[in-house]
Amino acid sequence: MLHDRLSTGPAPIRTRGGCEITVSRFDPAELPVGSGRIILDLPQECFGEQRSWASLTPAEAHSLAGLLTTQARAVEEEEARRDEPAGHGDGPLEVRRIRGDHYATVVRGHRIDTDQPLTAEGTDEGPTPVELFVASLASCVAHYAGRYLDRHHLPGDELHVSARFTQAPGPTARIGTVGLRVTIPGLPPERAAGLLAVARHCTVHNTLGAPPEVTFDLTTGTGSTP
Repeated sequence: MLHDRLSTGPAPIRTRGGCEITVSRFDPAELPVGSGRIILDLPQECFGEQRSWASLTPAEAHSLAGLLTTQARAVEEEEARRDEPAGHGDGPLEVRRIRGDHYATVVRGHRIDTDQPLTAEGTDEGPTPVELFVASLASCVAHYAGRYLDRHHLPGDELHVSARFTQAPGPTARIGTVGLRVTIPGLPPERAAGLLAVARHCTVHNTLGAPPEVTFDLTTGTGSTP
């Protein structure tokens, strides 16, 4: 019998509904190399009247693991969004002055410090607001690139994005150019165009292409002024 020849695997996974799912190996020594299989076993109480199992090659098992991980992350992120306070995404982001050019920004309990470098009479307690702006673009691109790699089951542990920027000439203070370099060792060449297309459509980059309306209110001791 097949189930009598399975290796002893880790303890079964018991689901919230009471189902025990067992993962084991079938790799008898008398079979030729490459004949081994990973067994996913769902007993009767999980699948109705009959026991159900699947026999997978190692490559198929890796693919299944990737699919399960991707879906698990999607569910976790959706649950996290449901658990966030109402108004997340269009709610307040607070910035308070610490001293001099040193400011603390708090987003959902996370603190980000910004400052100016010593050469600009700051105390260098954090990146400048402009550097933080470029960092938000680079990290958004990295996020979208990482999701692309996960979705296509491609290795992404060495993914990194670097950025350089220059100030625009003229009297108006603004960034003139931003150069991003996405590095993914081992990315198949046929996937390059698809990944770049996804990265270029990250939320921050889309926002730069169609700038949002920004409004200002000033609150003083006598009330708010538009």
